[in-house]
Amino acid sequence: MKVISELQAADLIEDEWTIIPGGFGSCGHPDGLTRAIGERFKREGRPRKLGLLFASASGDLAEKGVDALAHSGLVAKAIGGFWGLIPRLGNMARQGEIEAHNWPQGVISQLFRAIAAKKPGVISKVGLNTFVDPDHEGGHLDRRAGRALVQKIVVNGESTLLYPAVKVNCALLRGTCCDPLGNISMEREVSHSDALAQAMAVKNCGGIVIVQVESLVGLHDIEPHDVKIPGLFVDYVTVSRPDEHPQTYGVGHNAAFTRPGVLTPIISSVSCAERIIANRALQEIRQENARIINLGIGIPVVVAQVAEGLGCAESMNFTVESGVIGGRPAAGLSFGASYRPASIIEQAALFDFYEGGGIDVACLGFAEMDSFGNVNVSKFGRKLQGAGGFINISQSARCVVFCGTFTAVGLVVNVSEGKVRIVREGSVNKFVRQVSHLTFNGGYSKALGQRVIFVTERAVFVLRDGVVYLEEVAPGISVEQDIMPFIEGGFVVSSNCKPMSDELFLF
Repeated sequence: MKVISELQAADLIEDEWTIIPGGFGSCGHPDGLTRAIGERFKREGRPRKLGLLFASASGDLAEKGVDALAHSGLVAKAIGGFWGLIPRLGNMARQGEIEAHNWPQGVISQLFRAIAAKKPGVISKVGLNTFVDPDHEGGHLDRRAGRALVQKIVVNGESTLLYPAVKVNCALLRGTCCDPLGNISMEREVSHSDALAQAMAVKNCGGIVIVQVESLVGLHDIEPHDVKIPGLFVDYVTVSRPDEHPQTYGVGHNAAFTRPGVLTPIISSVSCAERIIANRALQEIRQENARIINLGIGIPVVVAQVAEGLGCAESMNFTVESGVIGGRPAAGLSFGASYRPASIIEQAALFDFYEGGGIDVACLGFAEMDSFGNVNVSKFGRKLQGAGGFINISQSARCVVFCGTFTAVGLVVNVSEGKVRIVREGSVNKFVRQVSHLTFNGGYSKALGQRVIFVTERAVFVLRDGVVYLEEVAPGISVEQDIMPFIEGGFVVSSNCKPMSDELFLF
């Protein structure tokens, strides 16, 4: 292991290399390294035509994270799971400037281990009957740029997907401390993400591993069980500036993200609509007697806040696919961390558990939904969000609760005397005739034996036998005036349709 500067690290990157940029969403990205590479490109025009392989690309919706590499000519190809926090690179993908593929986040997480083990790739049913399936789009974000890489194969008489391994040349990772042997600890990092598997994948491909750390420590200052990346897999280390090593893009450092005993206040700055939705989703979790719950980004995170505020969170294990188990998942630009987590494991290991049926209830968001119960969260309008872990989770959970406002962009709702009032309607309809990108297949969910529910601030819908039924209506809401005009597709009013519970509106 050799300690070098960020500029020296950037000089090591060669044209046409495939890079693994570390981190998860809003957490754990080595900003000093990607910034230096971007600056070298602006100065020298090199390196050129890089490939990127990421499960969940880190970013702050501005210039930090993987978007530091979003320069025309610097990146030529990207295979990624979650794209939502890197709008500049996402825009390049949408415009066909780079060859871009969107695979399930959990599959890519598992792919790092497959590459390390010299396996042909990941064979998985995750992604069948979605846009990732070659019978649909094959995970290709712009077919003009080349062919899809995902293959549909038959294993034991059943259709499955092969996500092929790729050669990787460099990993840009992050840790907390480094000892003289190159051992890396992560005591101040909010998750381990896939750092170990990423390092091993690169080493077994003959590449180099560069790790950004906060500080250098003595020979025996890191206990063996605290080593998250052994020095055996580390080639170079850089020591970061404090401003380029925050725990998350939302906060510089919060001890509650890594220590279970630290008390944190419950965040109350959620909208009326979000509170109603979270209350109803929590009701479903309690009805299912769920112990293991996954919470997606956005409104689903509010569910944990509500549960903690009501004092019923102790029996529930809220998890985030970054590898964080227990505690209260953080929101916004700290998503991927949890306040007072019970444990933190590798991302791929948690996805293994998810895909084996370990989730009792998953609370996930939705951007579009149609009358067949299909859902789009990955690509809509000019926004490329990417599937992230949504496909892995939504195809594996026993019960899926989609949480979202009925309309989007500008919706204002209040509650008065126990009744919901639409102060201002959103300008975007989310209940469409046909979703523009197939991230969740409603028909396939029946074959998987799942219970599927759509919770909004004014109504609850249930998917049964390929038909969407209106099951509950909020008090004060008119089906004819507040629901039907904003649904482009069809739905059926259930014969057992009832008012949403009064207790959802007592706040």
